[in-house]
Amino acid sequence: MTRHRSTAAQAERLRKYRPDIQGLRAVAIMMVVSMHCGILDIHGGVDVSFVLSGFLIGGQLLAEIDKTGKVSLSKFWARRFRRLAPPMALTIVGTAVIAWLYASPLKFRDFVADGLSASLSFLNWRLVENGTDYFANDGTQSPYQHFWSLGIEEQFYLVAPIVLVALVWLSRKILRNRALVGLALLAVIGGSFYLGWSQTAVNQPLAYFSTHTRIWEITSGVLLALLAPFVSRMNTTLAALVSWLGLGTILVTSLLITSETPLPGYAVAGPVLGALLVIAGGCANPGFGAERILHNPVFDFVGNVSYGWYLWHWPLLVMWPHIVDRGFTFQERMRVVVLSFLLATAMHYLVERRFKKNVQLVARPWKGVLAGGFTTAGTAGAMVLAAIVPLNLATAPASARPAPGFTSTASVEKAVHQRELSATVQSGLLKATDNHATKGCIDNTEITEFVMRDACVIGDRGSKKTVVLMGDSHAWQWNDLFDELGRGLHAKVVTMAKGGCSPQIYHIASPSLGREYRECDSWRASAFAELKKLKPDVLVIADRARQEATRDGAEASFKVFEKTGAHLVYLTDTPQPGQNVPDCLATHTDDITPCNRKQWQALEYTEFRAMERKVAEEHGAEIIDTTPAFCSLGVCPSVIGDQLVYYDNSHITSGYSKSLKPFLKPALEGILNDA
Repeated sequence: MTRHRSTAAQAERLRKYRPDIQGLRAVAIMMVVSMHCGILDIHGGVDVSFVLSGFLIGGQLLAEIDKTGKVSLSKFWARRFRRLAPPMALTIVGTAVIAWLYASPLKFRDFVADGLSASLSFLNWRLVENGTDYFANDGTQSPYQHFWSLGIEEQFYLVAPIVLVALVWLSRKILRNRALVGLALLAVIGGSFYLGWSQTAVNQPLAYFSTHTRIWEITSGVLLALLAPFVSRMNTTLAALVSWLGLGTILVTSLLITSETPLPGYAVAGPVLGALLVIAGGCANPGFGAERILHNPVFDFVGNVSYGWYLWHWPLLVMWPHIVDRGFTFQERMRVVVLSFLLATAMHYLVERRFKKNVQLVARPWKGVLAGGFTTAGTAGAMVLAAIVPLNLATAPASARPAPGFTSTASVEKAVHQRELSATVQSGLLKATDNHATKGCIDNTEITEFVMRDACVIGDRGSKKTVVLMGDSHAWQWNDLFDELGRGLHAKVVTMAKGGCSPQIYHIASPSLGREYRECDSWRASAFAELKKLKPDVLVIADRARQEATRDGAEASFKVFEKTGAHLVYLTDTPQPGQNVPDCLATHTDDITPCNRKQWQALEYTEFRAMERKVAEEHGAEIIDTTPAFCSLGVCPSVIGDQLVYYDNSHITSGYSKSLKPFLKPALEGILNDA
């Protein structure tokens, strides 16, 4: 009798519906939306969701295995399709329509490729391949980027039932219990966590987006589902404390994570552990646990619409600046929050509930699987068709004569007043990313040493006079022009450039590496050693203005430059457009003025620019101020003389740089004659 009462009490504790889990689902989505929309810098919402998915799905599968000894794949996948596929299809197709109407035509094809990957549940691997920075805030985000986590979950849903059935069968055969299942889950958790932690510093996109570095979070939930019958026997007072400790762990550790924290690393273990504790405490159904705060009508409703809110908030967040075509203020972000919630609510009642409770699909699981398959195929087909939709750009016949670009400072002033984008420039926008320097050499982030090679020598390669162009990508952007100048002035030009690496001795933090750019320090030292060997006649220094700049660093570098005996030239940095210029022009063909930047904004870090210039002057360098070639009347145009000035959000095009020959040639010619 006592045993019967104990079993009954345990069954009462292991509830089919968990209000605390519904509330935790609401907390997770509010964390995600708050972080993405800039309301609260709180991370970890997706990690909590992973644990919830693992626990709920793992619990369903294990219960079915206990009851029948197997899993009905048709029923399992039909349930997943009914819940996930219709809202996902609506969001993917709806986002494509919004993107075609409002986004840059130059990005539309990439967006629909992301949409295709999202519909087939492997967007996370596309993001890995593209080396996507999840926290980038430079306009490069895709409106489908948030599908990475759904892709991982759907890959889990595809494999989990088969693997669990096999593990349970093996465990019963070998050990006559489920110990082997637990050991296998622990192995997956440990191995996956180690891979995520170790790869974060080596290949952050792989660590962040890949299935094998994230699956430990979902598997943790599955392991807890396996242990739920034992956890439910916990003393209710202890269970209440555990659940409150879990909720506190989620909030505290999530607030400690910032955009500077290497993720996933070990930092995501905090929200994962917190979620596990909340769920574990709730298994014992304590009277005064965290469920007291998690179970309320508001959280219950938010939990119901959480899937749709997750689906819609990110596309609207990415597309909203294009839709309203104005500054993205806090008020605009709040509008995104509200509108995405309203869309999620409508989709919950009009789509999710209808498919979830459809009698035909519930009674005949194979129909649910087919419906999900057709929905997925239809969505993927829609993305394929969208990829061939004509873009909203005019075309012009190819011309044998290049656009004039810069002819004098008067051409810059004239460009300030230009409104409509010509068909010639519109046609060139599609290939804007190819309109960059091709001459000379530039070393990428990983290179630690400068090595002289044939590609680094341009201009008149047989000349006895040598010009060295040294710097980062803002030096390399001039290479095609210096190739032409070298040929015309009979000078050999040696290019020494490394992406993101100033030739001046500053300690630079690399956003892509998430740490100090040590490769730059070693590369710079080897480039200085090569300079001493070359003994150039003219040394041209060009680099991007940086807030890391220090006078001591500039002084140390120019002392090295002076010792080469070369005539020094300091080429001031080009203005910063502040946005991806081709994208902006493609969306403002009738009035391109929003793509032009005020001069005071474009000349960023003015105090550091002035300091570097002063140090260069003190060391006898000739100063060539590039600003008049880019700005006039307080404005820096994005198109000058029918030449696109920038091919991205920072670097000038090869076409415009070569048009600046009349601007740079007289100064360089005079310097070479004196050398």
